[in-house]
Amino acid sequence: MKALLLFLFIIHSPFWPIGDNPLPGDPFIIINKQTNELAFINENEIKEIHHVATGKSKELTPEGKFTITVKAVDPYYRKKDIPGGDPKNPLGTRWIGFDAEDTDGRTFGIHGTNNKDSIGHYVTQGCVRMRNEEVEAFYEKVPLGTKVFITNAEESFQDLAEEHGAITKESER
Repeated sequence: MKALLLFLFIIHSPFWPIGDNPLPGDPFIIINKQTNELAFINENEIKEIHHVATGKSKELTPEGKFTITVKAVDPYYRKKDIPGGDPKNPLGTRWIGFDAEDTDGRTFGIHGTNNKDSIGHYVTQGCVRMRNEEVEAFYEKVPLGTKVFITNAEESFQDLAEEHGAITKESER
């Protein structure tokens, strides 16, 4: 009986890593398809906002909360057999893959681009594009396991981050 009580205490403890994530202070990414912007939240504040490109149609870039599961420098582009580092590679210099639609981070991701003029537009097959120089710096800040929330919302990044637990609400500070 003591073991059962201890087990129940541990899994319901705020220190147990199972449950809603992120915790305030954890890295968290919000992508708003309505504005084609990406916000990086860390240490309980919005650290940076980047312009991005998203899907040609609304449904191409999936919405929901996902997890970064794979990262790669100079990713290989399988669809057209283009090696990483090749200037023709549309994935640019970095790949930050997330687990949308049970793809384990291999199909949907945040990545660089060889077409910087596409940033800010609806042009992708579902991924989120950033300028190469921005994704290279961003790549270093984003650990595996980081949560990514993709939405098409009118709310501000601050409100969305508070709603999803990435930032402590103003009234709780």
